[in-house]
Amino acid sequence: MTTRTPLGLIGGVALIAAAIVGFAAADAPAHAQVAAKVESQTRPNFGVLLDPPTRTYRNRGSHHRRYDYGRHRPDWRPGPYRPGGEEIVLVDCGGNPGTGAVEDAVRRVRPGGTLVIRARGGACVGWLNIDKPMTIIGEGGFDPRRWTSNPEPTLVAPDGLPCMTVAQGVRVEVRDMVFASLRAGDAACIVGYGAEIVMSRVGFRHAGDEAAIYADGGLLHIRDVVIDAQTIAPAIVADGAVLDAWEMVVTGAQSGLELIPGAGQTSRIVSTTLKGTGAPNAFGPRSIGVLIRSGRDYGRVEIENTAIVGYVEGVAIEGASVDIKNSRVGRSDKGVVLYNGELRLSDSRIRASTVGVAAASGHAVVVNNVFSGVREVIYAENRATVEASGNRVWSQYICRAQFRDRYNGRYEPYWRPGQGWECMYGSYPQNWWQDEDGLLGLPYQDDGYQLEGYRDYQGGRGWYDRDGRYIQDDRYQGEDRWSRGGRRR
Repeated sequence: MTTRTPLGLIGGVALIAAAIVGFAAADAPAHAQVAAKVESQTRPNFGVLLDPPTRTYRNRGSHHRRYDYGRHRPDWRPGPYRPGGEEIVLVDCGGNPGTGAVEDAVRRVRPGGTLVIRARGGACVGWLNIDKPMTIIGEGGFDPRRWTSNPEPTLVAPDGLPCMTVAQGVRVEVRDMVFASLRAGDAACIVGYGAEIVMSRVGFRHAGDEAAIYADGGLLHIRDVVIDAQTIAPAIVADGAVLDAWEMVVTGAQSGLELIPGAGQTSRIVSTTLKGTGAPNAFGPRSIGVLIRSGRDYGRVEIENTAIVGYVEGVAIEGASVDIKNSRVGRSDKGVVLYNGELRLSDSRIRASTVGVAAASGHAVVVNNVFSGVREVIYAENRATVEASGNRVWSQYICRAQFRDRYNGRYEPYWRPGQGWECMYGSYPQNWWQDEDGLLGLPYQDDGYQLEGYRDYQGGRGWYDRDGRYIQDDRYQGEDRWSRGGRRR
């Protein structure tokens, strides 16, 4: 046992006091460092304020929460990608989900290599998270012309996750694949941020709240692609990306394409078919075939030989230069709407129930087009300028004949030309209808105005009264009906 003495107790107290003083002395600089750190974080950085970053974040009306995949499926971990060393990697998953076979195959491919996906025993289930350039090929092949035969998918996305994501600056080519994301939720099937995505002979079956393909910047090149997207969002969103689409078919989505073109290369949509759901204007978001929004840069879009049917607004332009030629817009409420920007519409056919071309502001050139079923061909507000010429119209609403007295109470029909358009008499051609509303399986409907007895009248027989009723008279034919007989004034 140790014996405590008053001296020992005093010494212990002295040691404790000395330690307290030492800790206090050491803590003083720490408080000073914390204060300096807080001051540096709260002090305004005038350099950043005067020279802000050039990167702009575009807002599509909702936050980009949709691509936080880890929050939706924290149990799905593709893992870090390490540079692979194999030139060609073949994976046959056999339909076993969660095995990580697809993710491991991506890791094994060297940059610039090829990944071949075989689905003989069932579709692979996985998430292709691409962070290096490569080519992805489906072994079974894919023919877009046989889409109605319901080909089996090559890759199925896990619930709430995408089919494929591509990192910035990476180029990936995809061929002969069928992607399925039937329970996508907030995820898109294909996502690229500043990437180059090239797809040829690819099919999509997508069901969720977001687009089937989302490209934020970069390049999106699509050729021979079929997209069946059961969503109220657009099937494709190209936000600042260059879209080059050829021989593409889009069905199921309430809206077809949403583009925010940049100032670089022109986006082109050629030989494409967009078939909407025919949703009414009061249901959900606006149903638009091609929506072209304005961005920080003034971009340009060209649409050629394209059919856009089944949308409330066929094409809506909100601030860009758009050229539409040799195309068809059908089963729409408003054919083409120019909210702002520039529009050139030429050699195309527009079928709409209200107005063919509506211009709120900007400049539009409308030449050599066919309009059918419209109640108004061209509508322009004060802030818009429209140049129209050579347009033809088939409509039972605005193409009704008027009658003028030709001789002694005998009237002849005539049509007043509009500003840049004239009415056509007769039935609307059925072969044109088949390329428009006929794409939706709808029966033929004649938009042309039919005047009673007009063919006999053109043959030189009979005339009309002041109320437009046909009077048949075979006594005087040709020019004699305007100079012989009748009542005297």
